[in-house]
Amino acid sequence: MPRKVNYGVDYDDDYEDDYNDDYDYDYDEEVEENGITAKTMPAKEVRSAKVWRCPICTYDNEDSMSACDICGILRNPLVKSNIQINDVAAPFKFNVPSPDDLVSSGLQSLKMKSKDNQRDTNIPVELELSAKDQESTSASVTRQRGNGVNEKDYAPTSGSIPGMPHRNVNTEAMSSKTGKVEKTIERKTASISDFTPETWMIPETVDGELSQLNLAIVGHVDSGKSTLSGRLLHLSGRISQKLMHKYEKEAKQQGKGSFAYAWALDESAEERERGITMTVGVAFFTSKKYHIVLLDSPGHRDFVPNMISGATQADAAILVVDASMGSFEAGIDATGGQTREHAQLIRSFGVDQIIVLVNKMDVVGYSKERFDFVKQKLGTFLRTCGFKESSISWVPASVMENQNLVANSSDSRLSWYRGPFLMDAIDSLQLPARDYSKPLQIPICDVKSQSQSQVSACGKLETGAIRPGLKVLVMPSKEITTVRSLERDSQPCSIARAGDNVTVNLQGIEGNRVTAGSVICHPDYPVQVACQLEMKILVLEISTPIVIGSQLEFHIHHAKEAAKIVKILSLLDPKAGKVTKKSPRCLLSKQNAMVEVALQGPVCVEEYSSCRALGRVFLRASGRTIGLGVVTQIIKTEN
Repeated sequence: MPRKVNYGVDYDDDYEDDYNDDYDYDYDEEVEENGITAKTMPAKEVRSAKVWRCPICTYDNEDSMSACDICGILRNPLVKSNIQINDVAAPFKFNVPSPDDLVSSGLQSLKMKSKDNQRDTNIPVELELSAKDQESTSASVTRQRGNGVNEKDYAPTSGSIPGMPHRNVNTEAMSSKTGKVEKTIERKTASISDFTPETWMIPETVDGELSQLNLAIVGHVDSGKSTLSGRLLHLSGRISQKLMHKYEKEAKQQGKGSFAYAWALDESAEERERGITMTVGVAFFTSKKYHIVLLDSPGHRDFVPNMISGATQADAAILVVDASMGSFEAGIDATGGQTREHAQLIRSFGVDQIIVLVNKMDVVGYSKERFDFVKQKLGTFLRTCGFKESSISWVPASVMENQNLVANSSDSRLSWYRGPFLMDAIDSLQLPARDYSKPLQIPICDVKSQSQSQVSACGKLETGAIRPGLKVLVMPSKEITTVRSLERDSQPCSIARAGDNVTVNLQGIEGNRVTAGSVICHPDYPVQVACQLEMKILVLEISTPIVIGSQLEFHIHHAKEAAKIVKILSLLDPKAGKVTKKSPRCLLSKQNAMVEVALQGPVCVEEYSSCRALGRVFLRASGRTIGLGVVTQIIKTEN
């Protein structure tokens, strides 16, 4: 009887033909030279009057078989060879390879040839061939850092075998259980260090062209963040006088006359009724030096997750502080002050330049003593967060009275201040370095609109560049799609580069495959998708120690996932970073530690050393941020 050996893969006749054709391996001839034929023998040549039952699968095999034809288990004892020729039993020879050995050596030679042709071979870990007429395949590929997909390989192929060294395979497989069509990806070996940027990706210096600066407005609730944003938009001409008059009239009708400027960004009925910002508002205006993307963040503690999701795009920040008596102290309080928490978060975003706007100075009579007190108290805390003194600008102002915002103060009571006004302080900020020459990565912060096979996704380009017509990969859904058009500041644009905040209109993809927290990336260099990570964290002010099994909220770029501490590896020295204690039982306030975290669902992530924006982590519990950290190692990736 014919016999096929199963090594975890069900090979069919097509595979055997491809195998012999590609590698010039004459299976029948080599077998016959050793006195064994693996093909079906004529009935008159192979006869068996007896059978033996396999002790494993209970299949009745012919007496001539030395191994079970179903499960491959060897017969015990081995008293006869597995083939009878002309009714004569040939004695079993241990120095003659069996069909199992021949197939094994064939697979080994296949792997050796693959290694010769390709240093790092893509290793399929799962391969299922359809039992019916379909010959489509589905391969789950071991994730290797920096591996990617060729855009040209994304065409469905039938009867292809993943893992062959001369092929790049990308197929559509239909699950026999669900009937759902899924695109599967075999990534070619590619390292980010091998990436060569195209000419159009590198910007040319053009005189008079403004650079884009992403500026986050953060601070304690009711400190005047939205009012400041609305005032800057009005003074820069982005809001017309007619529209501003409409906001003032509507605000007075609801008894909230002082909220008129805030309504320029707080557009929802609930935000206007409650008088607080709930989501990050995005607006645009220009200064003498920059095209500024304004990120107006919510200050209420209930909406800190929204603040994290939006303000993580920031290049610099304005920390708005209420100078009035009691309000500043409430914002800097260790238990619930959002001035304190926002300062810690904005520093962990990678922002190292900050403008502290001491607002509502008119309430305290533009007192220099009050300003100095706020500067001394808050400055000490900001330095503990990692801000350098030279990177902090202090600006006293009154947003409601338009003092010291776009021009020097006209109020004589502020004559003691000799520093820059707010707009000058913004123009004095320095742009961070942009990674134009790296592969494309855009963490998606919002999906604005969805229609039939068309999606609009918003986000900041962390690395690389993008233009219409480009093929991109959406992770973790692993969908290849085409960029239909780009928008920047609600205006169409031909190219967007690292640092730009854009809306990407995608075609050929369903809306449920693109969500906030997904990442648009280069098809050859997909971002990693993981559910278990090793992290280096700093524990903030906490009342309950962190132990193994602690349940947390895990925030990374625009993704949020439930998480659990599975290991506390070590405590670290905060200055030297060396291990001071291994396997501690718990973590307390202000301790640095290495921990291992398991996530409830997979997220797009990279190690911090590879991509800072996709490697920064924020841990929250009970409505408070309890830890900040970076990803040091990806332990378990999604297949």
